[in-house]
Amino acid sequence: MKVIWKIRYHEAPHVIRYCKKCGRKTEFFCSNLFRVNAQRRYLDIWLIYKCVNCDTTWNAGGYSRISPQTLPGELLERFYCNDEVLAEEYAMNMEFLNKNGVEVLLPEYSVVGERFSVGEAEEETELEIKNESALPVKVSAVVRNKLGLSQKAYLELISEGRIRSVPEQDLRKCKVNHGITLIFR
Repeated sequence: MKVIWKIRYHEAPHVIRYCKKCGRKTEFFCSNLFRVNAQRRYLDIWLIYKCVNCDTTWNAGGYSRISPQTLPGELLERFYCNDEVLAEEYAMNMEFLNKNGVEVLLPEYSVVGERFSVGEAEEETELEIKNESALPVKVSAVVRNKLGLSQKAYLELISEGRIRSVPEQDLRKCKVNHGITLIFR
């Protein structure tokens, strides 16, 4: 039997960085707004974040000193119009967030997909977990929450060889990243 789960985030992750006005590291949330600045023949594009305490803004660098001709016209228009879908794509992109040197707080999420019982089925169950944004979600947390397993029960499944990943990874510590396939026996 094959089962597919998809991780759906309830909002974009907040990030932690130093706030000049607060004088300490604080949480910032994505405003879903872009700042596009033209300097002669070049553009700078930022995604704007706001401090949860004082509303100070921080511009997360997207593009720096690029020619407008290097971007497709449709994409550039989406930046100008503050396209919320595009803003969310950037706010959920770990590569973008890492490039901006921030600490990412994992947002609340739910796992969409069919639940199954571990150990009751006679056949193997292949579980594919998909994570489009690649935020750092632990495999153990996803499986335990969706199947209602305790930490002890999850670890027993691993030690007894009744759950494994393809390719082989340490299921006590690994993250879903873009996706992972698990085999339950």
